[in-house]
Amino acid sequence: MAIGTGESSQQAVGRLEIRPEEHAALVDGRPLSLTMRELALLVTLAEHPQRIMTREELFAAVWGSRPRRDDRSVDVYVSRLRAKLGEALPGTQLIHTHNGIGYRFSPDG
Repeated sequence: MAIGTGESSQQAVGRLEIRPEEHAALVDGRPLSLTMRELALLVTLAEHPQRIMTREELFAAVWGSRPRRDDRSVDVYVSRLRAKLGEALPGTQLIHTHNGIGYRFSPDG
């Protein structure tokens, strides 16, 4: 699982800072308690803002392989990540669902 393989190393989205090289995400300078896979998922989505990424693309980027047909790992991890981001950033939704397709990171809503 590679974190931060995209062009930019550090990103700031409002009060959220994503620091792949440090394996960290912070809100208002305080670290979020994310698992490695949650962080990898956040980094992958944030590296492609406004782009709808399929579950297969996300699985390949985070787990390094192809998902089984009935695998719901991406959905479970997106749900956990959303919950943690929602707790740290109330009223902010950064990850949007596109039913039947995948997910999109949209800092602007």
